[in-house]
Amino acid sequence: MAVQLVRVSEKDAETIWKMQVDAFAGLLERYRDYDTNPGAESLERVRAKLAQERTYFYTIFAEDACVGAIRVIDTHDGQKKRISPIFILPAYRNCGYAQAAIREAERLHGENGWALDTILQEAGNCHLYEKIGYHRTGHLTAVNERMTLVDYEK
Repeated sequence: MAVQLVRVSEKDAETIWKMQVDAFAGLLERYRDYDTNPGAESLERVRAKLAQERTYFYTIFAEDACVGAIRVIDTHDGQKKRISPIFILPAYRNCGYAQAAIREAERLHGENGWALDTILQEAGNCHLYEKIGYHRTGHLTAVNERMTLVDYEK
């Protein structure tokens, strides 16, 4: 599965924000995690993330279509790189694009020293990360009575 990551900038904030709202709408409805869900972020918050010097935000292209996006936080100082968030638009899910995008991000930013978190209750997400070599750190964060975040590293 080949994907291309195309770096975006602050001028692309509205596009990223709209995609993010669409991609996370189902999870937001299910877990009602309004303080942590990227689908509940404001356009201004997305703009602020894009302006961060250590943020690398990419759209994910596959088969001539934009299928999602991934944000990599890379300080270039030996700290773990972080994926936060990655999302695939609903019409393109379960096609291997997330896995391919993470592998491409690792190729661009270095294969080792990664961290991310995901929703413990979303078994498919946990399976994805474990399948590509991430392991649970043991750290859990209860967000609300419906949802817990689980930390992963590679």
